[in-house]
Amino acid sequence: MFIIPAIDLLDNEAVRLTQGDYSQKTVYSSHPEEMAISFEKDGGKLLHIVDLNAAKTGHSKNETAIRNIRSSCGMKLELGGGIRSLNSMLFFDDLGIDRFILGTVAVEKPEVVAEGISRFGVDRIVVGVDAKDGYVRTKGWETNSGITSIRFLEQMYGAGVRHIIFTDISKDGMMLGPNFGIYKEFLDQFSDLKLIASGGVSSLSDLKELSRITDGKLYGAIIGKAVYEGKINLKETFLEFSKV
Repeated sequence: MFIIPAIDLLDNEAVRLTQGDYSQKTVYSSHPEEMAISFEKDGGKLLHIVDLNAAKTGHSKNETAIRNIRSSCGMKLELGGGIRSLNSMLFFDDLGIDRFILGTVAVEKPEVVAEGISRFGVDRIVVGVDAKDGYVRTKGWETNSGITSIRFLEQMYGAGVRHIIFTDISKDGMMLGPNFGIYKEFLDQFSDLKLIASGGVSSLSDLKELSRITDGKLYGAIIGKAVYEGKINLKETFLEFSKV
């Protein structure tokens, strides 16, 4: 499966939040492009970027950091946070973003997802299913949509979406392991889904268990805090897991 390092941007700095709480942030770098360069040197092929400013307000304050990352590394980039229109996708396409992660807009205006697939193709559109207590959250994880994660996933799958990032918010940044069972449940129901696990991965053993419990069907896993805090050796992990 793909091992996908993550950079979360807030005011052009690389940060991590705890369970999506903007008041509980840790700043890891004021030069996120240096982190991207390091990830690529270790063997990274795909970088996960979240624009936390835009996720919360719909307005980005991280264009400088995004441009610097794009110009500094050759990895493919997927970007989420505040992408809520086709025009926004076109803007970031011009910046060199390879995959667009749609979250809030997929809940509130699913027709934008259809527009994205029509314009860019199914492999460049990723829907982020961010859930807490079984319900999808929007607007930087601060709003409960009232839609269960499984119902939302059914809707997106029916609309032609095949790339999904599922985040269990209660696990994010806690370093206590991911929600293993939910990924098996989803893949048992949607066998051709290209599902990416996000939230809680804290060790190499977590990654191995994700692969085992899903019978090797999990498309990828996003890792962030565990890398920043030295719990996972990224180079060794890429060698063991990454697809060529």
